Amino acid sequence: MILSMTGYAHASADFSAGSLTLELRAVNHRYLDLQLRMPDELRGFETPLRETITAQLQRGKVECRINYAARGAQSGATLNHNLLQQLACWNDEVQTALPNARTLSVAEVLNWDGILQTPTASADELRDTLLGLLQTVLQEFSASRAREGEKLKEFLLVRVEKIEALRLGVMPHVPAAIAAYEFKLIHRLRDALQGAEDERIRQEITLFASKIDVDEELSRLESHLTEMRRILVKGGA
Repeated sequence: MILSMTGYAHASADFSAGSLTLELRAVNHRYLDLQLRMPDELRGFETPLRETITAQLQRGKVECRINYAARGAQSGATLNHNLLQQLACWNDEVQTALPNARTLSVAEVLNWDGILQTPTASADELRDTLLGLLQTVLQEFSASRAREGEKLKEFLLVRVEKIEALRLGVMPHVPAAIAAYEFKLIHRLRDALQGAEDERIRQEITLFASKIDVDEELSRLESHLTEMRRILVKGGA
């Protein structure tokens, strides 16, 4: 299978503390040049991320971009019931001591520091979610490279066959073309070198004709086309 050097894939994952989005893109490069772009809170996972990517990619200028959106206070938050009960007790005590005092409103309770508990992910959960998301993206990334590589393979094979057809079309005409060129060159040399011996002229023409013979080049071209077919069928990165 032929794999294109360019590729792109992205995916997102939701978990208890928020959501992750991972994007992977690559262009042609002689070696593997990997750049990781991520928020600071994920920097602790850079080593396993690099190890996972480099285990599957060997070449290309690769950019891995990760976005992390933590859940806000009103997204997935739960009430701190212990604190809520404590506020209720305090409210009753204040009402007993000060009958005319205003009771706490719902808005005031919800704005009380610590009354809303937002979920937080453990380091293990965040790591597992991130690496699992990376594996998903790498699979799609490889699939996109394979799809583009297959298109490139078909494109190149068509060109190989066209070149081969041209080569086969040229070969039968080579001897006649060389003979015609020799004949024309002999007459030009006779006119230019009046008095020279025919044998001497023929030797020079034969030597020059051997230098312009394209049989060797056509044979070498056949070898190149055969090797190109083999590589395209065998595949690889």
